[in-house]
Amino acid sequence: MPAEPPQIIIQELTTYSELMDVQRLENLIWNEPPIPLHQTFTSIQNGGLILGAYINETLVGFSYGFAGFKNGKSYLCSHILGIHPEHQEKGIGARLKEVQRQKSLELGYSMMTWTYDPLESRNGYFNLSKLHAICRTYVENCYGDMMDALNSGLPSDRFKVEWWFNSPFIKEKQQIDVRNEKSPFQIEIIEKGLPKLMDVTSTLERILKNRTIEQILVPVPINFQQLKKEDFELALDWRLKSREILQTLFDNGYVAVAVKKKNKENVVNDYVLVKEDLIQEPRVF
Repeated sequence: MPAEPPQIIIQELTTYSELMDVQRLENLIWNEPPIPLHQTFTSIQNGGLILGAYINETLVGFSYGFAGFKNGKSYLCSHILGIHPEHQEKGIGARLKEVQRQKSLELGYSMMTWTYDPLESRNGYFNLSKLHAICRTYVENCYGDMMDALNSGLPSDRFKVEWWFNSPFIKEKQQIDVRNEKSPFQIEIIEKGLPKLMDVTSTLERILKNRTIEQILVPVPINFQQLKKEDFELALDWRLKSREILQTLFDNGYVAVAVKKKNKENVVNDYVLVKEDLIQEPRVF
């Protein structure tokens, strides 16, 4: 008989010893200096939250969030989530997020926020379509020049998502009907079968002239890291053109609520953007 999958235990981390284990895991995952202990320890004493995922009493994943406050609203800012390379693709990240949500509610928060690269459509699907977060804030070059393998050479643009725990819209938005079968933005397949965005500015002008459009599909590469490896200039082109699209649409009252996955033979997925008046929660950012 096949062996039982290992049990994953999620628990809150509060001691120096546990936080030192987090530092060691950070080094293993990213090969960069970890967050200082004095910072993480102070954070958890003042509204922050660090969770650890254990398999056979070994730390294999963690999430770190600290207290945030802006425009009269308090929230948990989920800063880092990391999984040991040997234990990815096991649902540990989703488990950590769910416990993070439960613990955040116990701490008195009604919203959590974090950032991710909008060109990473896999992350977008997890954050928006699976967790039912939303995004209406695009942060240009959020972390400045980053030198790690995933970000080196490109502006570190980020989506700043909002995860409203009790929002009726967010609880029910998995029922959204993706009426648009095709994105208005044109894709051309170039060398090596890679996708390139075309006519972005003129397409945006046509969209904004028609104020009745309630839903827009915005393409994003299925595998941005592979595209970047094969054609760096094309990756930069995607960064700048998608920035123009998403910033413009957010500024004109649209909000990203899901990622529509395509078939495997396609080279792009689509963000689903709807009118912001469907969102019942106030703007914080």
